[in-house]
Amino acid sequence: MNTNVGTTDRQLRTGVGAITGLLSIAILGGILALPEMLAAVLGIVAIVMFGTAATGTCGLYSVLGVDTCSLDSDAAK
Repeated sequence: MNTNVGTTDRQLRTGVGAITGLLSIAILGGILALPEMLAAVLGIVAIVMFGTAATGTCGLYSVLGVDTCSLDSDAAK
């Protein structure tokens, strides 16, 4: 797969992954009184966000034909 996640997109994905991961841990630790099923969902979202940020590739972007890397090269002009 080609890289299709730009720098700003990667930073946003890393931030969203960190927040959702912390929320998931807070739910599992009893700090937030929310259903444990939500913790699992948030944990999966965190893993996906970190994975796509690390690899620079998003499968959904590939299907939809989105490429945020081109935004990085446009800004450099």
